[in-house]
Amino acid sequence: MKTENELLLYIYQDCQMAISNLTTLINSINDKDNKIKKDVEKHLKGYEKYLKESEKLLKKHDVKPKDKGLMASMGSFIGIKKEISKDNSDARIADMLIKGLTMGTIDINKKIDNFKDETAKNVLNLATDLLKFQEDSIEELKRYL
Repeated sequence: MKTENELLLYIYQDCQMAISNLTTLINSINDKDNKIKKDVEKHLKGYEKYLKESEKLLKKHDVKPKDKGLMASMGSFIGIKKEISKDNSDARIADMLIKGLTMGTIDINKKIDNFKDETAKNVLNLATDLLKFQEDSIEELKRYL
């Protein structure tokens, strides 16, 4: 498998998981009075944009996207529901999101470092754009802490 395809699949799966988690979170706080809702929706739209871009590149490279799996999704779903039922404050939600985004930035940084010399420029640009999006999201969410 080409390294650019591996990086693309990672981006696709990361965005897919983020979309699933953010959707679960939005549905969990939908009837609550949280100020963070608009930020969560904004981050969801950002991940949807990167998912679409990764899908286009995967199609261009003739690679079929692979889902992360039902078990990972279910684990996240249950974890989010459990955490929100205990504390649905904006600070707690921001903390959860920042932790997830931080893990994502660490992972994509590793992927970029591992594949930067062997990956097509457009794929590498997508990865670095996603990384910047995640870093910016962390900074935006800090105001809720």
